[in-house]
Amino acid sequence: MRTTVLVSAIARKQLILLTRYPLNTASQLVGLYIFFALLFFGGQAIGGPAIGESLSGLIVGFFLFTMSVTAYAGLSWALTREAQWGTLEQLYMSPYGFGRVMAVTVGVNLLVSLAYGGFILASMLLTTGRTLTVDPLTIVPLVVLTLGSAIGVGFVFGGLALVYKRIENVFQLVQFGFILLIAAPVDAYPFLRAFPLAQGGNLLQRAMRDGVHLWEFAPTELFVLVATAVGYTVLGYLFFQRSSDKARRDGVLGHY
Repeated sequence: MRTTVLVSAIARKQLILLTRYPLNTASQLVGLYIFFALLFFGGQAIGGPAIGESLSGLIVGFFLFTMSVTAYAGLSWALTREAQWGTLEQLYMSPYGFGRVMAVTVGVNLLVSLAYGGFILASMLLTTGRTLTVDPLTIVPLVVLTLGSAIGVGFVFGGLALVYKRIENVFQLVQFGFILLIAAPVDAYPFLRAFPLAQGGNLLQRAMRDGVHLWEFAPTELFVLVATAVGYTVLGYLFFQRSSDKARRDGVLGHY
């Protein structure tokens, strides 16, 4: 019951932040769409019909990239805002526990990232006229598990934000890394499956481009996806807990 109250409160807070500042929310979505439009129309101008061969892969990759960035950076952004507002220490004194509050925040951010991804995917399909297989029973589990590894990375950077505060420039470097991981050639180099987003990106490409259903993937492929999602999330959360303890010991938890 208490957890339900916590989830409801954080979800309501997130909704208020999104709706009370509509220009900021809209500009974020429009900015993502413009970025894709530049890639698409620029590619058409330079490569002509040749871009059609890789267009489906580009759409799926950008769809996953949009959600992964939102999912991993959401916690760090939230912590930075709370520190600026002077309310971070209040969250630490919550009867629910600081770790649980942040975990629920990450879960709510995951839902927001799915909404962003759905909007961007619909916009890309309308713009390009391309048709992809969008089976919710396959796409949703694959996306959630794929974003699990991104959430693990988000916990790490959330911990770093508690200790070092200003880490926005590092975000940009990680985003470039996400692009490389989503496009990683895991079939040619199987060891890449152990990295965040790589295995999920590969399975999502096959599901949306080739129409492969969730139950048609090999059990070993799904096992790797689940293992990376759980493994990175647990390791990231443990790092976040250690970092929050360090910030509290050093007396810099609520500083900015």
